[in-house]
Amino acid sequence: MEPGKATRTATDPARPATAPGRPAAPRPPRTRRAAGRGSGGWTPWLYLAPALAVLGGLLVYPIHQLGLISLLEYTQAQVSGGEPTSFQGFGNYTALLRDEQFRQVLLATVVFAAACVAATLAVGCALAVLLTRIRALPRLALLLTALGAWATPAVTGSTVWVFLFDPDFGPVNRVLGIGDFSWTYGRCSAFALVLFEVVWCSFPFVMVTVYAGIKAVPSEVLEAAALDGASQWRIWRSVTAPLLRPVLAVVTIQSVIWDFKVFTQIYVMTGGGGIAGQNLVLNVYAYQKAFASSQYSLGSAIGVVMLLILLAVALVHLRLLRRQGEHL
Repeated sequence: MEPGKATRTATDPARPATAPGRPAAPRPPRTRRAAGRGSGGWTPWLYLAPALAVLGGLLVYPIHQLGLISLLEYTQAQVSGGEPTSFQGFGNYTALLRDEQFRQVLLATVVFAAACVAATLAVGCALAVLLTRIRALPRLALLLTALGAWATPAVTGSTVWVFLFDPDFGPVNRVLGIGDFSWTYGRCSAFALVLFEVVWCSFPFVMVTVYAGIKAVPSEVLEAAALDGASQWRIWRSVTAPLLRPVLAVVTIQSVIWDFKVFTQIYVMTGGGGIAGQNLVLNVYAYQKAFASSQYSLGSAIGVVMLLILLAVALVHLRLLRRQGEHL
């Protein structure tokens, strides 16, 4: 090597090159910004502090009060001051587990929510794929129609669906030719009617989110799969769906939360839970216990049970995604 030519040391390739015989230049000291970046620092928490304060006021305190009331004997007598409040521990939860109606309502809620989630994801994903296949004008019309359904308040949408399926004046029975059949009389038909309304007002979120995820998939990957002779269904199952796992995880968890705590549709369309409570779900059952029967502690215990179930479902789903190497 020619003398005077800059070289790098073999032990530290990243060290600046120096001429032979000259001492190596000292490394510059780490700046405060670099040190803060390496250790995390408090800067991110300062940015998150306002949002955390709002969430603490809107979520943490109500959840604390909900859990506290569920451990007490808290009825109308305690609210009015006629009797002192007493600590029950897990007595309210024991009473719920012994209640046959609670177990039936819990099972009905799980089955109904699972059916709603599956139907919503199926309709939303199918329409998202359809949006990628149609032209601009039909796509715009479908998007506007779906967003209109999504923006409709639950009370308004439920009332409209009750009118559409009314046995006397509804147009659906006339078109189907089923006469004065009452959709809200039978248990299964009433749940099916509510399911239709829930899917109608929930699929736009899935459709728009999945459509955005599909548009983010590199077109080169889809073209390569098509050139290899894969069908459209095979491309969706083997290429598009795996790339959309984080998006599908978000819409699945969101749909589970929404559909598991359905209240307005059941309450409006079945008249508060159907004939003899045959269409009760946990949210409506908690409302009846807390406000119709003035058993606020039992209603709070049902709310805590719902919260724990939803947390368990979300954590299990996220854990499965992490095992598959996906990150949200």
